Amino acid sequence: MSSSLPIALIQTRTPATAQAALAHVEPLIRQAADGGAKLILTPEGTNLLEQRRDRRGLAVTDEDQDAAVIGLRHLAAELGVWLLIGSAIVKSGHAGDDRAANRSLLIDANGTIVARYDKLHVFDVDLANGETYRESSTIRPGDGACVAGTPWGRMGLTICYDVRFPHLFRQLARAGACMIAVPAAFTVPTGEAHWETLLRARAIETGAFVLAPAQGGTHEDGRRTWGHSIVVGPWGEVIAKLDHDEPGVLHATLDLAAVEAARTSVPQLRHDRDFAPPGDPT
Repeated sequence: MSSSLPIALIQTRTPATAQAALAHVEPLIRQAADGGAKLILTPEGTNLLEQRRDRRGLAVTDEDQDAAVIGLRHLAAELGVWLLIGSAIVKSGHAGDDRAANRSLLIDANGTIVARYDKLHVFDVDLANGETYRESSTIRPGDGACVAGTPWGRMGLTICYDVRFPHLFRQLARAGACMIAVPAAFTVPTGEAHWETLLRARAIETGAFVLAPAQGGTHEDGRRTWGHSIVVGPWGEVIAKLDHDEPGVLHATLDLAAVEAARTSVPQLRHDRDFAPPGDPT
């Protein structure tokens, strides 16, 4: 197994329907494959970004009926690449709960879905600039973490707001992940303040490559996302990044031997200790 892996992150400004989303992202994925990428990752909400509840309800469908998911599976097989749909907004399949799932789908070079991960942490916040987000009103949180096998090593799956929960990343690393995906649609205020810092911290803490494809710009539903897709190495170094919020392709080559080197230099994953929680303040 080669320790060198050519990858590409796709930065998008996803439209509000799956058909339009596929037309938007497909040329970028083809460009990435033409550039030699064997593993390609897209952002959160690759199949649609629509927060207007009435329109969103009409747009969300089952995973196996979503035009973008179907099209991207065929595209992965045609191009012979592994493709992570950073997330697709699809019906959750839980009876009695009409909220959707925010679901990462890892697709192999035959077009087969080999792993699924539903976003664990949903984003409910009131920002200082007046923006309000209640992801929990439309997204059902997942129940479990996911580490998936690839031809190059194990990949941990996370989505966007998950990046603020370091214990999740530590569990993924301890389960063997040498790469951790963080597809996102970060807001502009939080992106400007925290995006790169959080990603570099998660890479340092885990000794893993962090791969963060992002949405960017002003979307049809009025939201603004930060963009600035980035690849971070296991020592916390920025390997590649886009310094803008426009759609595009970010290429990088991962030297996967760097994971073991980082984890040997600072063997923190072997040094966890059980401890008593802090007592109640007095």
